[in-house]
Amino acid sequence: MISFASRVRLGVCMLVVALAVPAVALAADNTGTTNTTTSTNATSKTTATAKPKSLYVRLGGKKGITAVVNDFVSRLNTDTRVSTFFAATTADPTRLTTFKQHLVEQLCQASGGPCKYTGKDMKSAHAGMNITTENFNAVVEDLTAALDKYKVGSNEKNQLLGVLSPMKADIAGSDN
Repeated sequence: MISFASRVRLGVCMLVVALAVPAVALAADNTGTTNTTTSTNATSKTTATAKPKSLYVRLGGKKGITAVVNDFVSRLNTDTRVSTFFAATTADPTRLTTFKQHLVEQLCQASGGPCKYTGKDMKSAHAGMNITTENFNAVVEDLTAALDKYKVGSNEKNQLLGVLSPMKADIAGSDN
């Protein structure tokens, strides 16, 4: 039987993987502002193109991320493909609160927000849980459904999942 802490770590790791890749891609795209000069009626104007909003802001900040996490965790609890990994966590209010807090921190940090993830690294968190690629993909589907519920745009979803995807190796191990 998998311990509650291991289940919490699994969920957090899966979420971090899904968020890490898009944040990195967004950071690479947002290198600053650009200036353009245009001529109109012999008058020259310089306009600064505003820096695109961070993924964190586009996800609705901490409030939006928290809403997605709450729905995501509910889905994990009812998804028969993965619910056994989370049963003990969702049954204990203290563990559930900590689990959700870690997920919010992870998504917030991965999306370029001000939060700092305080949980375990994904490899340690999921050690010995025997998580398969099928399990990992089910969790990603549940996260995607939660994002869809809150009408998160496809660009933002893809960025978030891209940021988190590198975590798969630490969560599902060598199961490809």
